Amino acid sequence: MNDEQKKIVISRISEFHGNESGNYQRVPVSPVNRWITYAMLIPVVVVLVLIGVFFFAAFLALLAVAIVVIGVRFWWLRRKYTHAMQEYGNPKQHASNDQGIIIEDAQIVEEMEIQRKTSKK
Repeated sequence: MNDEQKKIVISRISEFHGNESGNYQRVPVSPVNRWITYAMLIPVVVVLVLIGVFFFAAFLALLAVAIVVIGVRFWWLRRKYTHAMQEYGNPKQHASNDQGIIIEDAQIVEEMEIQRKTSKK
């Protein structure tokens, strides 16, 4: 194969070819081939869009489930916290209901005071 035949083969395979100035120019494509390409790409694009919508919807559903789970967890912790505050540490409730206050350490404090007084004498 001589150089001239190689140039012809390369020129036909390549989609770009150079002119004398060194700039590359696009090989002209017929309008029929262009429309056939567009017609083949339309179903591919539609399928890709539908797949994208499906995965986006699945992602949003998982995100919604995660938000609900986290929300329920925070609600449950807040409920336990308010219940504990009402039961043990809410001073407003204890001020109105003084008979419900039980100090378990009072006996220990009294015994310690009695032991100190007896040891000093």
